[in-house]
Amino acid sequence: MDPYFKLILVTFLSYLLGSFPTAIVVSKKFFGFDIREKGSGNMGSTNAFRVLGMKWGIIVQVADLLKGILAVVVIASLLGEGITFPGITMFEDMTVVRLLAGVSAVMGHIYSIFVGFKGGKGINTAAGMLIGIAPVDVGIALFFFILAVIFSGYISLGSITAAVAFPSSIFFRYNILHDNIEGYFTLIYFALGLMAILIYQHRHNVLRLLKGTENRFSKLHLVRLKKK
Repeated sequence: MDPYFKLILVTFLSYLLGSFPTAIVVSKKFFGFDIREKGSGNMGSTNAFRVLGMKWGIIVQVADLLKGILAVVVIASLLGEGITFPGITMFEDMTVVRLLAGVSAVMGHIYSIFVGFKGGKGINTAAGMLIGIAPVDVGIALFFFILAVIFSGYISLGSITAAVAFPSSIFFRYNILHDNIEGYFTLIYFALGLMAILIYQHRHNVLRLLKGTENRFSKLHLVRLKKK
């Protein structure tokens, strides 16, 4: 099979996988309404937790994580073998293919073909993609996500913090700790690009955070700093 056709196939199948509107399917099938008509109107797991409850929120979150993991681990690995870009890119070929598959899945979640090219913010699918590629750095990003949430109660702030922490962790480990990170010179650029996309997707949340009108999960706000 022609390598460029394989690359197109990897991108297309990953996009379709990412486009699967998990929260909408669950809300319509088991609750009889479209989740986009409730809560924040978003089809991500945060709104699923808020509207559908803990159990179904977890199901939606795991499914959205799997979209990213499967794009990288299954689609890219099965179809990406042998794809090369001789003289075209300075990046590591297989890392490019895996990240392209993951980013395609994220874009599918954000711009789902099944719901008029409107979807969620892509955090869970992006996390799933990165778990398959850089689990250590995802773990560090998760740590900062948890810290931000328990100190603030804002899921959106935790997501933004994690989006920044991921490329920061890769950069620090490779350049300061001198860890050997496979495909670093590919991964760091993609991580920075993905960070920009995810922060852009949270632009309205940032405005609400600045205005003090963002929805807060009080039960997750476990550490409250006393105001002087």
